[in-house]
Amino acid sequence: MTFFFDSLWSAMVATSMWEWLAFVTGILYVILAAMRHISCWPFALISSILFVYLCFIGKLYLESILQLFYVAMAIVGWISWNNSKGKGKTIHRWTTGQHLANLIISGIVAFVVGWMFDSFTDQKAPYIDALTTVFSLAATFMVTRRVLENWLYWIVIDIFSIYLYSGRGYELLALQMLIFTVLALFGYLSWRKQLKLQQEL
Repeated sequence: MTFFFDSLWSAMVATSMWEWLAFVTGILYVILAAMRHISCWPFALISSILFVYLCFIGKLYLESILQLFYVAMAIVGWISWNNSKGKGKTIHRWTTGQHLANLIISGIVAFVVGWMFDSFTDQKAPYIDALTTVFSLAATFMVTRRVLENWLYWIVIDIFSIYLYSGRGYELLALQMLIFTVLALFGYLSWRKQLKLQQEL
């Protein structure tokens, strides 16, 4: 444990300005999203653009592609939340069937993508990267549609991402994923409370 914190401190001191900026804007995005505030999307946009670069130079190509998707989804989410007004602020839930379909389809796609990058590139941790990438796509879509369970997906994704980033020497980003895990739990509880209030109306 002492080694981890010593390593984390050394990494924090050596961390580039771009990684710090990605860290801060990413944290702000999740906090504001948990509060259902539309200003989360500009921070998501900035953070994602920075992550495209950081993941690419770290040879996490799937994560880099994922961040490009986040750039697009930040714009979509911003427009969607801005145009939705009161009705769009409603929290929704997916059925068991929808979750099962998502798990099966995303799982198959993640395996295929992981195999492709393992076989044809120098991708690091291809299967874990594919897993976090594919399921993050689904979870991000769920955020734009205000589906409650997106936060449960993020908790699992963030735990895997801690291992992924720490394995590439991005200790600060691994710490960010740990913070994201806690914030995802907060987001879930906050959105569930809002859903209960909606149901009482």
